[in-house]
Amino acid sequence: MKSIFKFALFTVVFSLTISCFEDNDDSISRTTDIKNFVWNAMNFAYLYKDSIPNLGNDRFVSDDEYQSFLSDYDSPEALFESLVYKPETVDRFSWITNDYIALEQRFSGVSKTSGAEFNFFEVPGSTNDLFGIVRMVHPNSNASTTNLVRGQIFNKIDGISLTKNNLPVLLSSETYTIHIATYDTNGTASTDDDSLTDGSETITLTKTVYSENPIFKTKIFTINNENVGYLMYNEFVSDYDAQLNAVFAEFQSQNIQHLILDLRYNPGGSVNSARNLGGMITGISNGIFAKLQYNNDLQSNNTNYDFTSTLSEGVAINSIGLNKVIIIAAKGSASASEMIINSLRPYIDVVHIGTKTVGKSQASVTLYDSHNFQKQGANPSHLYALQPLVAITVNKDDLKVPPDGLTPTIKVLESVTNYGVLGDSNETLLAVALASIQNGRIAINTHGIRPILDSNSFIPHSKDMYID
Repeated sequence: MKSIFKFALFTVVFSLTISCFEDNDDSISRTTDIKNFVWNAMNFAYLYKDSIPNLGNDRFVSDDEYQSFLSDYDSPEALFESLVYKPETVDRFSWITNDYIALEQRFSGVSKTSGAEFNFFEVPGSTNDLFGIVRMVHPNSNASTTNLVRGQIFNKIDGISLTKNNLPVLLSSETYTIHIATYDTNGTASTDDDSLTDGSETITLTKTVYSENPIFKTKIFTINNENVGYLMYNEFVSDYDAQLNAVFAEFQSQNIQHLILDLRYNPGGSVNSARNLGGMITGISNGIFAKLQYNNDLQSNNTNYDFTSTLSEGVAINSIGLNKVIIIAAKGSASASEMIINSLRPYIDVVHIGTKTVGKSQASVTLYDSHNFQKQGANPSHLYALQPLVAITVNKDDLKVPPDGLTPTIKVLESVTNYGVLGDSNETLLAVALASIQNGRIAINTHGIRPILDSNSFIPHSKDMYID
């Protein structure tokens, strides 16, 4: 899978769209050359272009004025950040990289990681101190060779207490040691009197190059003499669409009558993979799954992602044809995960179990420093690329995901003191999903608090929804 933008979508002519300036690349520095790429790419494709005066097509009256503008910024990164619209509230997801090879690997499910994922929470009584809970240990990773298990609590890394300010730095080390702690509820349902106690156990984790299979777990349960399929799917990666299709072939053969799709830790990914999954669940092979709407200059490129009966290789999609799906989604669920919920709701009953999601309905694309922003022909003197938001996604009824996230049908938090085993019928969120099939909607009490951060919060591109 590649995240290269298919410029067949764009019917406009590049030279008429981005600028009227002469090409002076031969006479400017390499840094200015990259800054020139940044401005041109954002001027061409950025979703919020009309809200950034410095991206206006008529912003500069001469090449000298344009070059003077570029020289005001110390680096390509500084220029890029100045062109992002309301990064704290509106565009929280556009970014720039100086290593697009690592970016491409990440979009294919390959990254440098210990294989451990964490949720982070405020220490009771503090708004700055944090503690972490191990939420996942990936198989065949460095973390899987240690004593680390889901649900373990820690409050220090390399002997340093965790805070909102130091956490990104502490997690950035190639090797680091977490200090296991104990969380005490003091026997009450309230979190006001909860406390943390230091422990003596430490676990050292080392990052290695790791290829994650997003299909983390599948199981089949029997409820009321009916078969219930369970799928924990952790990222929309098109390289694994064929394997995902094979999972649904197995669901078909087992006559699945209910499906629980677990996206609680899924930060998003490929729009096309989301569309394929929608077809696998519903059996719908035509009609609008989602719409992509671009900036005002590119309205002719607005695109419908229709349901399809085949994968890109021409292989038939295996569908279980359900008119209802239960989706576990929470604060870690973003972009393409939210798209599945939003896009299926006009067609079938979607029961969302968990908490509010991230609230990201924009799609991005990788832009390279070439004459048409594709990788082919990219400037060989650097590895810079952009991943800007280029389109808003809406469902067939033109509804987008709210900026503050999707509200659950049944609200339930993972229990701080008992995370349980993923895929086990007694794990809190899965237990609620199974009970809702058996008994209808239920109420459940857990000693839970919502995480404020997770491991993906420190990976700039982790919550992308991108166009293949």
